[in-house]
Amino acid sequence: MSTDRYVSPLSERYASKEMQFIFSPDMKFQTWRKLWIALAETEKELGLKDADGNPRITDEQIEELKAHVTDINYDVAKAREKKVRHDVMSHVYAYGVQCPDAKPIIHLGATSCYVGDNTDIIIMTEAMQLVKKKLVCLIGELAKFAKEYKDLPTLAFTHFQPAQPTTVGKRASLWLEDLLMDLEDVDYQLSKAKLLGCKGTTGTQASFLELFEGDHEKCKMLDKKIAEKMGYEESFPVSGQTYPRKLDSQMLNTLSLIAQSAYKFSNDIRLLQHLKQIEEPFEKSQIGSSAMAYKRNPMRSERIGSLARYVIVDALNPAITASTQWFERTLDDSANKRISVPEAFLAVDAILSLYINVVDGLVVYDKVINQQFMREIPFMATENIMMDAVKKGGDRQDLHEKIRVYSMEAGKTVKMEGKENNLAELIAGDPAFGLTLEEINAVMKPENFVGRAPQQVEDFLKDYVEPVLEQNKDLLGIEVEINV
Repeated sequence: MSTDRYVSPLSERYASKEMQFIFSPDMKFQTWRKLWIALAETEKELGLKDADGNPRITDEQIEELKAHVTDINYDVAKAREKKVRHDVMSHVYAYGVQCPDAKPIIHLGATSCYVGDNTDIIIMTEAMQLVKKKLVCLIGELAKFAKEYKDLPTLAFTHFQPAQPTTVGKRASLWLEDLLMDLEDVDYQLSKAKLLGCKGTTGTQASFLELFEGDHEKCKMLDKKIAEKMGYEESFPVSGQTYPRKLDSQMLNTLSLIAQSAYKFSNDIRLLQHLKQIEEPFEKSQIGSSAMAYKRNPMRSERIGSLARYVIVDALNPAITASTQWFERTLDDSANKRISVPEAFLAVDAILSLYINVVDGLVVYDKVINQQFMREIPFMATENIMMDAVKKGGDRQDLHEKIRVYSMEAGKTVKMEGKENNLAELIAGDPAFGLTLEEINAVMKPENFVGRAPQQVEDFLKDYVEPVLEQNKDLLGIEVEINV
């Protein structure tokens, strides 16, 4: 680690090695070389001739290129770039130094965006595949949690005020539904992945039309065959020099949606940890506060929120870039996308790792949940109590007014005196209700107030989550590591 220059926290602290490799120089420049090989192979297969009518590209030249895909001579490329100030031509030169026989046909007919843009698409696609893998694993872990706690009653909250009860598992199903929506968007982006192809300087393929002596069909086949060699079914049908920068915006919007889902989850966990109902994992030797040694702070959830906020804002970069491109090509996208796109993927990678880690180690304090539930349930049970009293001959309107008065009194006892909710005792002490305390307490069973929450979780997991997990079972079982 360098200590005398800036080091990105995304690489040093947060993102996985797998995602870092996807955005590494090795991945980038090896892909450039693979694209140059695909170009040379395709030009040869399409019968490219020299001025004398002989094959312009030989098998020997292609084999020479293949022999040096991975051993990139970075020192030569860097030295050349200092001189010519052009990264692509520097690497063309460096490749040619290693492949003297193939040197004349490297990058033949292509422009910089042939390697730059196609590589960017390949890298984003692979990165999105890793995002999908982690997202599926997260859905699997959260599904286990939802199933385990589908029956555990808990207070729901609207406006962060106690509301009609739900279950812990039902609340988890809400987090799950957000993630399923995100997975749909990820799948959509992957389903329509296509390369820039080989379009030339302004997208017209003029240089290739010249190389193939006016043969339009060969120019069309050039695009198709290169895409296939790189593992894609198609390329953009039309373009300027670059692929549409709207693609970057679509990619980062998808990442932003994942960040939004994670942000929501992390905020809920932070609130639940404050209530002492649910806590994120806390390691044996972990320090919660430098000053307050007793503290167990929701630091991982806070980190999720912090990174998510960055991704959501970062998604504006490609949106503005796509909006401001001039005609067939301008270079004001380059410096921005070199930063904004990798950082969005690295940050979402970190977010998903943290999310998986937190879900995997959530601690549920069911006794605290029940205790807090029982403090509020007398208020929520009043309608049931009133109906039981009516069945015993009570006057509904009279009982309603009595419950209103007793509720105010019980609320005062809780809020101003700090005592337990005594509404049940107040009602039991009034002969108008004709109910004993035991009868009232029998009504106030938590499970009587959660509606269809357990069944909703069961149906949701069976009908929506499990089919997704079955379809993607080859992606399950990923191990995540939290560095700090």
